[in-house]
Amino acid sequence: MPTEAALLESHALRVERMGRVEALDKVKILVMLPDGIHLRTEDVARYFEVPAVVLKKLVQRHRAEVEENGLRLLRGAELSTFHRDMVSLWGGEGAEGYPQGATQLTLYTRRTVLNVAMLLRDSDIARSVRTHLLDAEKDLRASYVSLDSRVTRIEGCLVGVGSALQELGPVLSRMSHRLDVLDRKLDIIHQAVGAIGLRLTDVSQDISRLDTRMDDLAHRLRNLGHRTNG
Repeated sequence: MPTEAALLESHALRVERMGRVEALDKVKILVMLPDGIHLRTEDVARYFEVPAVVLKKLVQRHRAEVEENGLRLLRGAELSTFHRDMVSLWGGEGAEGYPQGATQLTLYTRRTVLNVAMLLRDSDIARSVRTHLLDAEKDLRASYVSLDSRVTRIEGCLVGVGSALQELGPVLSRMSHRLDVLDRKLDIIHQAVGAIGLRLTDVSQDISRLDTRMDDLAHRLRNLGHRTNG
């Protein structure tokens, strides 16, 4: 894990952490211009609690790097347009305090301010931002280690599950075969019951016919008895 000194000295390490602009507001609230995007040199100096001249010297020493991370210098027509936009957004009495007489204006973004925080040595605020960046990274690494451990345990469990499934496969196959045999036997029983039902229906019809014939025979015997007695 990199140290604060390494962060101050290594451009590559700063590049890796350049997207972590949330660290700024974790330490101290940034007061932005009305567009919510830019800050002036005096705004950044106020944030880091250093004289503006200290900030200007740092920017001169690391001009290429801070320009890569959003530093802009406005002049001429571009500056006039920016002034008009800011005054329009500022509005009311606040617009009177907006500095429009300057012939040039240096603008910073949150990304630029974070870049400065990783370069500025003599500022407690900058030091706190660097500490927050490194501590957050330490916590993130710890989370990765914990997650890696959990994934490893899950992988170990899955190995056991795979073995269990391999052993269960033949058992399930045998059970499936037995259920198929049972299903065929049930079909045979169902067919037999159906046949018995048909036979019982035939027997019932035979009994009905026999009852009819018996009734007819009894009737004929009674008639014969009457004729004999007469």
